[in-house]
Amino acid sequence: MSPYEKLLIQNKAWSADQKQADENFFGRLEKQQSPKFLWIGCSDSRVPANQITGTDPGEIFVHRNIANMVVHTDLNLLSVLEYAVAVLKVEHIIVCGHYGCGGIEAALGNKSFGLINKWLLNIKEVYKLYQKEIDAIENHDDKVNALVEFNVIEQCQDLIKTSIIQKAWRDRSAPTIHGWAYGLKDGLIKELLNIEPDFQNINPIFRFELEELDK
Repeated sequence: MSPYEKLLIQNKAWSADQKQADENFFGRLEKQQSPKFLWIGCSDSRVPANQITGTDPGEIFVHRNIANMVVHTDLNLLSVLEYAVAVLKVEHIIVCGHYGCGGIEAALGNKSFGLINKWLLNIKEVYKLYQKEIDAIENHDDKVNALVEFNVIEQCQDLIKTSIIQKAWRDRSAPTIHGWAYGLKDGLIKELLNIEPDFQNINPIFRFELEELDK
């Protein structure tokens, strides 16, 4: 049996288990999607949003990319963000990084990875902001994990710079932004910061004029 065929067999077993536990599970899931959370996480296969939070399908709307980045020129991310905020009206957005992240480690070095270099450049900019603190750390793994945390903090800040978030804050005082870091060694989440829907939390240079947000 190939690994591919094994996935299909496991899918059938999972579906049967869900129906046995709750015969109406898929019926409810099919009819609506009303998650309260948007998850912006890393593409790393070891960090599945539903499993590590103990939630069911339908509870978290998920976007994943290398090193859980919020890049203002990334139309994929921005489309997910606008749909989650404006249509699904999520109450919380979680930016979740993870310790030992390969993308973060790559950004700390000088090796060329081709096209990926353009993506890693965004992480290198975060490193530059916190270079003094990170360079003061001797252990390499600890350097990586420090940048993991600083990167999550900066991505949360980049979220509140968007007109999408600011319009939602103006109209419905939501969503709240949360920054997390997940530990692969113990499976635990560390809370790094929470940003409440308050325009005072946005540096004035990044605040849009409220009446202009409808344009």
